[in-house]
Amino acid sequence: SAAAVTFSVVPRHVLGGPGHIPPSEKINVAYIGAGTQGIRQLLAALPKEDLKIVSVCDPNTDSTDYVAWGPNEIRNKVREFLKKPGWGEGVAGCRCGREVGREIIESYYGMSTPAGQYRGCSTYLDFRELLDKEKDVDALYVMTPEHLHATITVAAMNKGKHVITHKTLANVLYEARLARDTAKRTGLATQMFCAAGNRSTATICEWVRDGAIGDVREVHNWSSRPFWPQGMIDYPKERPPVPDGLDWDLWLGPVPHRAYHPTYTHAVFRGWYDFGSGALGDMGNYSFFQIWKILKLGTPTSVEAGRSQYWEIIDHLWKKQENKVSFPRASTIRFEFPAREGMPPVALHWYDGGIRPPVPAELEEDGRDMPDEGLLFVGDKGKILCGFSGADPQLIPERKMRAYKKPPETLPRPIEELDQWIHACRGTQPSDASFENVYPFAETVCLGTVALRVNKKLHWDSANMQFTNSPEANKLLRREYRKGWEL
Repeated sequence: SAAAVTFSVVPRHVLGGPGHIPPSEKINVAYIGAGTQGIRQLLAALPKEDLKIVSVCDPNTDSTDYVAWGPNEIRNKVREFLKKPGWGEGVAGCRCGREVGREIIESYYGMSTPAGQYRGCSTYLDFRELLDKEKDVDALYVMTPEHLHATITVAAMNKGKHVITHKTLANVLYEARLARDTAKRTGLATQMFCAAGNRSTATICEWVRDGAIGDVREVHNWSSRPFWPQGMIDYPKERPPVPDGLDWDLWLGPVPHRAYHPTYTHAVFRGWYDFGSGALGDMGNYSFFQIWKILKLGTPTSVEAGRSQYWEIIDHLWKKQENKVSFPRASTIRFEFPAREGMPPVALHWYDGGIRPPVPAELEEDGRDMPDEGLLFVGDKGKILCGFSGADPQLIPERKMRAYKKPPETLPRPIEELDQWIHACRGTQPSDASFENVYPFAETVCLGTVALRVNKKLHWDSANMQFTNSPEANKLLRREYRKGWEL
């Protein structure tokens, strides 16, 4: 993406493509998902002058059982944002839900009215009812757990709505591909949050093209996640009551019915096969967007995973605990990619759960340790070490960085992700992170989550959407749908 575009007022019909909104009009947005991450991003979306959030939807009404990064984290952010030091006073726990979203939206818009009040945000517990009734909504902003991403975005696009969604595109491959194909068929503006606004990506591209480290043969990417529980070997057996104000059936969406338990909801959903995609799906999209840009990757030809195991003493015997319901506490995944566009074959290594690659000799020379999270490009002539998603790139050892004459900046630097989507909704500039653009690495994430469940090296045929050597793995490319939720 280039610099911000200057808008001029033109009739809607002269803007190419379906449903594009002219610069003279606000983009009416329905906000789907008002949990912790939904509230955090709501605070970033509300000040955007191009957007007007007119509705908020969540199957939970208002509760204080969410998981935050620290005591009063969400409350304090809302207080500062609304300039209301007393907001949430006397409330114990982390408060979220659709009524909290509505309260924040109306309080913020009320700050700019003469009376200091605003009433204009509708609320829904079911996104399908919202799509049927809110005819003036132009776009959906989706911040739900991962198992609902494709269900909601595909439904919205089929109703002619632009969509932006939290990562990952879907937690099963069939749904990710359906989301991509629906976006292509409808021509609507789409975006997946994946750190597509990182300016350092263009810098690394320029260095690699300049030959700073020669041909890149390996990439190593490691995350300190998961921070949430993983490695569970069975579903919880307790049967606590469904909390007041939560529609459990709607929270489950397409997933086959099971009894409510708090270990499924809110931030802890990521560890379960049915609801999330583990540490790889949570974090991999942020770094994979950069890696794919820099190395012009498509989809891998093979994937192989290693995973942590757990044993228990039962009746004085060691018994391996088979995990068929959740992602492991720690894992490594290796993806192989073929040669492309003048670049040689490359292997991408993923690590999570505290596992890191060995310290390279170049860092030892500098007397430095491997960071807790990072990204390392390994070439024939050297290495580039970065933050997890490409920030602060540097040649290692330090003497090579000092000696390197950086090439001029020739590639455009991107604008912020949300602004990219706004431009796409206007029809003035496509998004770098449209569903079609992010699909190759979204597919790769889904392949990695399958490899974590099958103990063999898997060979992938992307054109036919199948593994050529594992019927077991092929069964995991789709989910079993609850009746009425089929895609």
